[in-house]
Amino acid sequence: MRIGFFDSGIGGLTVLHQALKFLPQEDYLFYADTAHVPYGDKTKAEVRAYILQAVEFIARHNIKALVIACNTATSIVIEELRQRYDFPVLGIEPAVKPAVEQSEGKQKKVLVLATRLTLQEKKYHDLVHRIDHGEIVDSLPLPGLVQFAERFEFDDKTIIPYLYKELAHLELERYSTVVLGCTHFPYFVESLRQVFPPGVNFISGSMGTARHLAHLLEAKDQMNQGTGEILFFRSNVQVDDPATLAKYYSLFKRLDEIEKRE
Repeated sequence: MRIGFFDSGIGGLTVLHQALKFLPQEDYLFYADTAHVPYGDKTKAEVRAYILQAVEFIARHNIKALVIACNTATSIVIEELRQRYDFPVLGIEPAVKPAVEQSEGKQKKVLVLATRLTLQEKKYHDLVHRIDHGEIVDSLPLPGLVQFAERFEFDDKTIIPYLYKELAHLELERYSTVVLGCTHFPYFVESLRQVFPPGVNFISGSMGTARHLAHLLEAKDQMNQGTGEILFFRSNVQVDDPATLAKYYSLFKRLDEIEKRE
């Protein structure tokens, strides 16, 4: 049995990258809904329909758990999926809680970067309301980063001017922690470090989600049932051409290199 991973595009690979560390002896199915990416600029009804259709396809592949490796998708449909399917469905949400905890006592603020749709959702607002008692959390959509990632554009000459433009209205020295509230954003940590003042901490929910998945499988005695094989799908079509597969594995390598430099 495989562990399913779903995202609108390649952002979910940042979560799968963490899962491979905790659970190297599992088999995986990664589904990127590239026919409809990006989700962040679409309506909630549209995104919900895309997700339900994709998960119906994934569920036919004998999975023992499903990770919704997309903050936007989690905020819209996670509870509905849990009611529909017998296998565990895990989501991911912006790491607001650890960010607020890290910033307490520093007289600094937290900045959550995500998609517009994630930041508009009630789930996100409820999360901030529950945790942000000191009103230190600010939010900013950065939809361009999703588009850059999907085009495999990571060059600082492209990314940094975009970041300066989008962040120009903020006093960046006021922030001690930046939450990467979209799974596409960890690819750009090094560019973000060049824009923000030294010492700013960048966190995402990917590691927490991977750790939760490992604990869940251990509790169900379903660990270590594979070899690390990954099947990749793009909107119901299996990816088998070497060039595309090489691009996907290059993203894992990119994330490894980023972590080595942290």
